[in-house]
Amino acid sequence: MKTVNKDITTFEELKDREYGPIGTLSRDEYEKGFEEFLVGVMIKEARLAQGMTQTQLAEKCETTKAYISKVENSVKDVRISTLRNIVERGLGGHLQVSIQL
Repeated sequence: MKTVNKDITTFEELKDREYGPIGTLSRDEYEKGFEEFLVGVMIKEARLAQGMTQTQLAEKCETTKAYISKVENSVKDVRISTLRNIVERGLGGHLQVSIQL
């Protein structure tokens, strides 16, 4: 029989405790912030995987290193058209967007 450690908290339990259950305003704001953070992380990881600097990516996208830095660090909200430019023109990828109802 497997022993269960009742002192361990799962990440979902932690989010419920700190931000409320799914569907509450504070939890929704947390989840939105996490998604914005994740976009920046994914861009940075893709850039690094291609061995590019922020300056090189910025040049390919015809923007500035400062702007790329702000996107990667979730300091700047990004429009879909700008995100598409970074992903497709700068990184040579394809942007997919989905809507869940």
